[in-house]
Amino acid sequence: MRRALLFAFALLALPAVQAADLQPYTASYTADWKQLPMSGGSAERSLTKNDNGTWTLSFKASMMIASLTEGSTFKVDKGTLLPQTYNFERGGLGKSKKIDLSFDWASKMVTGTDRNDAIKLPLNNGILDKSTYQLALQNDVAAGKKSMSYQVVDGDSIDTYDFRVLNAEKVSTKAGQVEAIKVERVRDPTQNKRITEMWFAKDFDYLLVRLRQVETDGKEYNIMLLNGTVNGREVKGS
Repeated sequence: MRRALLFAFALLALPAVQAADLQPYTASYTADWKQLPMSGGSAERSLTKNDNGTWTLSFKASMMIASLTEGSTFKVDKGTLLPQTYNFERGGLGKSKKIDLSFDWASKMVTGTDRNDAIKLPLNNGILDKSTYQLALQNDVAAGKKSMSYQVVDGDSIDTYDFRVLNAEKVSTKAGQVEAIKVERVRDPTQNKRITEMWFAKDFDYLLVRLRQVETDGKEYNIMLLNGTVNGREVKGS
């Protein structure tokens, strides 16, 4: 159950992500486990531009006695999002997990370790890590796309993540009622019955404001925006 929620926290084709389209932001979230009497968790996500022109996407989450940190550095070259490094660490009770990846676009290789197992994969344009694909999704939703597909380094393989836009909805958050676009992860129901739904704020650079995940055993987790700023502008709904 803890692993499932941490996976939900970390959710939030060739992506055409322009550097000018990226807006630095910070966001804090609360978490709710519907099956537990005590369901307190928190998370923070931020996107910052570095002095050398690269970007850093950072994520930290904590719940009960478990924690998770995730970070990516990337750059945008001729409209293409290029991951540079990816780091992930989960601690607490149960199995810990640590991933470190390096993306070498000159040699077209992804190298690193996943729980001490060596990773070495061919690197082609359009391949993303498990953090930066979310920026591509954000950008594609903002561009009005209705279905999206991404090639993502996941363990020792490159998997396809598919999404589709469902509809526009108002989401009630701690920052007020926000106009949002609802998106779902597309999975083969005969292979995986997990449900993942996300809501992106239309008026705040399509920042993730809510995430809902239902596991195959029926357990449901919700993550909701507490507060945030996009390019210095406070996220404030009606």
